[in-house]
Amino acid sequence: MIRGALLIALAALLWATTGIVAKFLFNDTDLQPLALALLRLVVALPFFFLLMVAELRRNRRAGGGSVKLLNWRILLPLAALGLFQSVYQGSYLLAVDLTGAGIATLISLCLPPVMVALLAAPLLGERPGLVTVLALIAAIGGTAMLVVSDMDTAGRLRLAGILMALLAALVYTGFTLTSRYNSTGTPVFTTAFICFLTAALILLPVVAASGGFRGLGTLGLQGWLMVGYIGVVPTCLGYVLFFTAMKTTPATLSSIIVTLEPLFVALLAWIFHDEVLGVTGISGAIILTIAVIVASNSGVRGKRAGTSPDTAPDTSPGTP
Repeated sequence: MIRGALLIALAALLWATTGIVAKFLFNDTDLQPLALALLRLVVALPFFFLLMVAELRRNRRAGGGSVKLLNWRILLPLAALGLFQSVYQGSYLLAVDLTGAGIATLISLCLPPVMVALLAAPLLGERPGLVTVLALIAAIGGTAMLVVSDMDTAGRLRLAGILMALLAALVYTGFTLTSRYNSTGTPVFTTAFICFLTAALILLPVVAASGGFRGLGTLGLQGWLMVGYIGVVPTCLGYVLFFTAMKTTPATLSSIIVTLEPLFVALLAWIFHDEVLGVTGISGAIILTIAVIVASNSGVRGKRAGTSPDTAPDTSPGTP
């Protein structure tokens, strides 16, 4: 279990570097956020394809049979996940560009678990518990403190970036709920490949129409290496570490460890980009993190009680 916990913590650290490296790209090149979102998926797709092939072969050897990918009942929910993924990737990276890696990640990743815990109960015909409601109120308060801190640091309200981060949080909530309650029983990496492929196909015409490809000429060798890093290390390696660890790590523990990611981002943003949250921002981040832990544990207890049939893997467990 200790090994699994360490692997999840390492995955959270790798995921945290996405926004940091992206911010370097936005500062030093003319690469657009939507173009980076597309490039990240394109780089990751061959690796996920190989993982999917290996996964399907293991399932066949174990007598699990083949996944009928042409079945619309399987493809439709995965296509919906791909749509959520494309919007999330774009809105998150836009938030990083318009504000900072720290505040964008804290808002876009900390709010969804609380919102999922609140919305999951009505979807199952139950009322949310008092603890869940209090966690949501605390999360809203923590987010407000982050916004106030960002205003103090930047000297103005970076409303567009905050709204993009909130959009990312809302989309990630929809992604998680769709993944959880529209389970297809598809293996993990098969789900990830189809989801990412759909997202890339959605982003491609959007990037082309918005002129996002014009910034590719400003990347240079260092810029392309950064793009490759984002596509391979936090995306592919982070997934492999996480799902490997989940085989031996209790869900409660993993849900708590994953909350390290936005805190890692805030620390790295302070080190590499001089993004300072201030006392108000740090307090808001702590309140938001506690709210996430409480909401996540509430959700895990619900699943154990049989109130949340989470049989489909979340193909983006905390990673932006």
